[in-house]
Amino acid sequence: MKIIIDTNIILYAIRYKIDIFAELERICHFPYKICIIDKALEEVKDKAAIKLLNQKNVNIIKTSSSKNVDDLILEIADNNTIVLTQDKELKQKLRKKKIALITIRQKKYLQNVL
Repeated sequence: MKIIIDTNIILYAIRYKIDIFAELERICHFPYKICIIDKALEEVKDKAAIKLLNQKNVNIIKTSSSKNVDDLILEIADNNTIVLTQDKELKQKLRKKKIALITIRQKKYLQNVL
């Protein structure tokens, strides 16, 4: 299973001091690979966030498209993908495609949303 991290989750995790990697271990009882789209990394200007992602062996999905991150996630996501996002509009589009979601709840933990 592939878990794609959206840009806004990284920013939320830093703001609310959420260890998204520990939380993923807590709620995901199956093998998974954490990924981020290269354009999402470009959006994250926080050096601490980039350092954290590098330390945790997050796989970078290389793209050559000029589309925005949300459109790329929608394009890449399939039945073997879970998207980790707080973006309301993106969540609605992913639900229409029946893509599994993980979101932040109560500013402190992650929760599966199907």
